[in-house]
Amino acid sequence: MSTIVIRGSTDNIMDDIERAIDDGVNSVKIVTRDQRCLPGACATEIELAKQLMQYGEQTAGMEQYAIKKFAEAFEVFPKVLAENTGLKANEVLAKMYNAHQGPEDINYGLNLEADMPEVLDTMDWKILDPFLTKHWGIKFAVNAANTVLVVDQIIMAKQAGGPKPRKGQADPDDE
Repeated sequence: MSTIVIRGSTDNIMDDIERAIDDGVNSVKIVTRDQRCLPGACATEIELAKQLMQYGEQTAGMEQYAIKKFAEAFEVFPKVLAENTGLKANEVLAKMYNAHQGPEDINYGLNLEADMPEVLDTMDWKILDPFLTKHWGIKFAVNAANTVLVVDQIIMAKQAGGPKPRKGQADPDDE
């Protein structure tokens, strides 16, 4: 255990410094628990989307639709990252999918420092994300989606208008 004393001219600066320290401490905790890392800059998400799309195309029936929609959900990460950096999301997706064509091309991610949509090999640039961050993020997102679907099914399964009165008993609203 240790104590860190921070000073700043405003509360906002103090809050930013506290968040930065908290992020750094949490990063160290994650990496000490599990040293595995994955390609960063949305390379992992695009590769997952690509692999799921290919699997969905080989699957028959309604499952195909669900698998492809699940794959599309992974495209949100590069879209948001592109929009936050001022790039066009559709151009970024096209470049990233194009870069992930071959079996060895799984490490290509978004170059955030470029003015135009550009990809780079994240392993060469050592842009990595902790495995546990991706694992738990995907797991929690899938659980949240499943919960919403279950609640939606429960709501749709109930009949409108409430329970029907039992036979032989008077309806209290009629009195």
